[in-house]
Amino acid sequence: MGSANPEDIGPEREKVALSLGLGGFAKHVLLCTGPECVSHDLGMLAWDALKSGIKEEGLGKSCYRTKVGCLRVCQSGPVAVVYPEGVWYHSMTAERIHRLVKDHLANGCLVEENRIGTYPLSESTTPS
Repeated sequence: MGSANPEDIGPEREKVALSLGLGGFAKHVLLCTGPECVSHDLGMLAWDALKSGIKEEGLGKSCYRTKVGCLRVCQSGPVAVVYPEGVWYHSMTAERIHRLVKDHLANGCLVEENRIGTYPLSESTTPS
């Protein structure tokens, strides 16, 4: 499949995207799992806590999650960002993830003591 014509696999890619529910989520959480700001093991514990917390709160159909290796804010990790608001959080350990899920994802309340800042995506135009 490595040499397949990109146009030939377009419908297959779209089928995968639709099966994941892309386009139907209200929020998207990206969580850094290290290894620069936190050990990989602690990052993965936070990831597991995020997955189970989203499931426990019944947010699986409204909140998408993505594990990333680095969000480039390599201090006080794990670092997380929640879109579409663009809220960045530090120190999102497994112990703190529950509060992020319950307060921010489920109820729309920011977790101020761990908030780095709010930096929503700009309403950019197509590059010239």
